[in-house]
Amino acid sequence: MNRAQQIRRTMIEIATRRQRAGTGTALKGLRRRTTQRQWPDLTPILRPLPWALIGAAATRLYMPERATQDLDIAVRAKDGAAVRQKLAAAGFTYQTELTVGGSSWLSPEGLSVDVLECAEPWFAQAIMEAQQNRDAQGLPVLPFKYLVLLKFRAGRVQDVADLARMLGQASEVRLAEVRALFQQWEPDGLEDLESLITLGQLELEQRGEMG
Repeated sequence: MNRAQQIRRTMIEIATRRQRAGTGTALKGLRRRTTQRQWPDLTPILRPLPWALIGAAATRLYMPERATQDLDIAVRAKDGAAVRQKLAAAGFTYQTELTVGGSSWLSPEGLSVDVLECAEPWFAQAIMEAQQNRDAQGLPVLPFKYLVLLKFRAGRVQDVADLARMLGQASEVRLAEVRALFQQWEPDGLEDLESLITLGQLELEQRGEMG
């Protein structure tokens, strides 16, 4: 069992023991979708290379917006070198390498930008679909099923929390798409996926708000 799996299993076990139906944030708040934080559009800088939001700026399309000071994006691994060149030319300052593959930058305005260079075989399709999957600000967001898979594999504490909340509020159509994607690319994670879906739905169960 790798580190991501250990974190995920531990959090699921703890939450399963303690979670009760209808507990936590009010249902109205859980349903709210906002774009209170305005993020910079990197399209003019990275064009014609495709990119997509993947962090907290992405999850606000699928769950309540949460506070963050960092912008997380993903690009194709084959575009990594070109993306770095374009960021540097636009005045971004290189900070460090990401342990998961990619680099961290500081924008001219002082915003921290993490760029994941994704080499997963499913990512080429994901980034293509993201160009038609825009948030209220007009920024490209990784489609739901791919964002779930990406966060599931990352397995950080915040990722697991985001997954439970996003999955709990997802429609049956979306959940079916996620399950199909996991069946293809993460079959060993299906049991944990179902546990995360159940945990998320417990927040909505009290008033029959699932779906």
